[in-house]
Amino acid sequence: MAFPHVNARAIIFDVYGTLLEVGPPPPDGEEQWERLWAELGRAGPRLSRLEFSVACHQVIGRRHAAARARGIAWPEVHWPSVVMEVLPEVARLSPADQDEFVFRQIQTGRTTRMGAEVAAALRRLSDDACLLGIASNAQAYTVRELRDGLAPHGLALDLFDPELCFWSFAHGFSKPDPHVFQILATRLAARGIGPGEVLMVGDRLDNDIQPARVQGWQTWQVRARDDAGWAGLRGGSG
Repeated sequence: MAFPHVNARAIIFDVYGTLLEVGPPPPDGEEQWERLWAELGRAGPRLSRLEFSVACHQVIGRRHAAARARGIAWPEVHWPSVVMEVLPEVARLSPADQDEFVFRQIQTGRTTRMGAEVAAALRRLSDDACLLGIASNAQAYTVRELRDGLAPHGLALDLFDPELCFWSFAHGFSKPDPHVFQILATRLAARGIGPGEVLMVGDRLDNDIQPARVQGWQTWQVRARDDAGWAGLRGGSG
């Protein structure tokens, strides 16, 4: 499907399922998990990957319930503190090693990559001086995953305007909370960019497309392997 004509001065992207494809665990995921425990000074894992996952979901459930009780409809957790509640051993590492542990722990369970058609669209939009931003339900490791996805294509995170990037881990709430889109809309308005000049690109109706439409933004829902859509994605200056 060819991408419909838009006149967008700013384009806001979702990350997972949009800019980055999320794939199955690496074939050596279990070995990676064991190596992480060895680096913590243990002969073998105290918890299996499944046991770790179940324990983390229990912690997340308690934290989400507490946040909702405070009136936060779409809460976001701080993943490193979840990990350290389940694995107190990690808290004894240096801050840099904690970050590395958390990142590598995530990589045991999935793979991510950026398709060539996505990278080509980002390069073209940057060359056209279109403002690019992010609205992502994310953790700090997401930023690194995106950076790593861009790098093989000769691209970097500076494609995206930092003021137009919403990372849920930095705010404590997530999409589809309307405040996510209101924050970005306010920052765009300060630059003289109105709602009709903004395009939201995402894969989910509930998290990306519908709340963006409420703001009056243009939208494009990404579907798997929609290479023609990415090839036709262009911004405009009005």
